[in-house]
Amino acid sequence: MTADRPARVLVTNDDGVHAPGIRWLARAAYERGLDVVVAAPRSEASGMSAALSAVTDDGRVVFTPAELAGLPEVPAYGVAASPAYITVLAVLGVFGPPPELVLSGINRGANAGHAILHSGTVGAALTAANNGARALAVSLDVLSPAAASAGSGGAAIAVLDTVDDETRHWSTAADLAGDLLPWLRDADLGTVLNLNVPDLPAAEVAGLRQATLAPFGQVQVTVAESGHGYVRTTIEENGARHVPGTDLAWLADGYAAVTAVRALGHLPGVELPVGA
Repeated sequence: MTADRPARVLVTNDDGVHAPGIRWLARAAYERGLDVVVAAPRSEASGMSAALSAVTDDGRVVFTPAELAGLPEVPAYGVAASPAYITVLAVLGVFGPPPELVLSGINRGANAGHAILHSGTVGAALTAANNGARALAVSLDVLSPAAASAGSGGAAIAVLDTVDDETRHWSTAADLAGDLLPWLRDADLGTVLNLNVPDLPAAEVAGLRQATLAPFGQVQVTVAESGHGYVRTTIEENGARHVPGTDLAWLADGYAAVTAVRALGHLPGVELPVGA
């Protein structure tokens, strides 16, 4: 990045190009003077992790222009591919100049704890880091007894939800994400931040805290029914006690939590039984 041109930013997600969260995140970047392009799955792609999958037509990955309400200046595309694959395509210059920053979200539901391994939102950010970009994954914690969520890895939760998604507090998460962008622009290449924000008005969020990853996710898969040759699973809120200082603990106390995470790498200092 140079002083005479804005940073190029890809905004993607795993909830689909028409989800409200991506509009708010793109707006936050655009209003801060960044060069924004949006490219996201044409439909829901939660729980994809860093999968490189796409629907092809005669070997071609299909994408079409999309409109973002209130952001006519920002080019947007719906892509028949996973978030991580879209990120790779962006790095290859498919949607214009390769991005220096990748923003992923705002996801509908927290992506917290070690369960971020399964998150398409975080998977896109980690893929960006593997390809030399800086990245920020952003999620809004909507999990409650009366709310459905794709939280902590993106698995769908079949819970009664009467809340209109357009009325959620996307602006709270978008503003906090925007506040982190100056720091992220100056961070080392490959830096990845994972931000989780309570679904509350900004004035009701207790603050922003740096967090470690909880040893578990916000939700967990359980077996609901099994029989000869089949199993039916369900998603339940994880009832484990929150560990102080972790992302889930801060969220439970009404704070937003940000964690620096890293892309896949080898584990140093392990001696394996291999021959000379």
